[in-house]
Amino acid sequence: MPQSHGTHGRPTGSSRRAGSRRSRGDRRRGADRRVPPPRPAPDDAPPAAWPPGGDPYDTGFAPDRPSRKRRVWRFLTHNVTITVTAICGLVAALVLVDTDVFGGEAKPPKMAAPGMSTGDMVARLTGSDMDPIAADTIAAAKKRAYEEHRREMAELKEKAKRDAAARAKLKEQQERERLAKSNPSAGQNREYGRKMSALKGWDRCWPSLLTLWNHESGWNERAVNPSSGAYGIPQALPGSKLASSGADWRTSSPTQIAWGLGYIKARYKDPCGAWSWWQAHNWY
Repeated sequence: MPQSHGTHGRPTGSSRRAGSRRSRGDRRRGADRRVPPPRPAPDDAPPAAWPPGGDPYDTGFAPDRPSRKRRVWRFLTHNVTITVTAICGLVAALVLVDTDVFGGEAKPPKMAAPGMSTGDMVARLTGSDMDPIAADTIAAAKKRAYEEHRREMAELKEKAKRDAAARAKLKEQQERERLAKSNPSAGQNREYGRKMSALKGWDRCWPSLLTLWNHESGWNERAVNPSSGAYGIPQALPGSKLASSGADWRTSSPTQIAWGLGYIKARYKDPCGAWSWWQAHNWY
């Protein structure tokens, strides 16, 4: 019958309401079963700040952040850090340690002149002490040489007034004497002289010694007097007398200076006395 067919195929109002209630209940129960999505714990919140039941969002995989002390310790004990520190220490040691000490040679003290230690200077000065009698013998030879040179120059000047050849010879002689005193290393030699004079206790007489040997040789260790043959910075006469202070007397300015100071001490007591004598006699 049409009525019964229609009635059987359609749900009744009560069944529709029941189905609707079941669907809503199922959705509610499904929503209750959902787990909130995980989120990381706050970086700046300590565990004590969480709720008593624990953090509901804690997944159990929070990163273990090392403390600042641990990070510093890891840096200090890293192989690269240790290697760099060791290299810096080695470089500092090479700069500060005098390697010459291990080779048996120490650096010269600050007072030493360039290229020579104070000990070497003292040794030369000690070995160059001269007997006053020997100094007088040398002085007598220097006196004769000076007087002979003075006579020769006076004769040349007299002839130069009348003779052109004599004038040329006089000019040549003066040029030779000028060249004998020229010396590119005079500055270093003067420094040796100042230091060695101070070691003798003659600081106050340094200006006298400087001027004296400026006149004698221009501080040239190879200066040769064209007239007398006097040689070296102190103008030893004969030049071979310098050998008593060292075998290198021909080229060593410290050896020549040591000899000259020994000669001055034996005859004039100090450079002040030697310069006073030279001013009066033009030789010493």
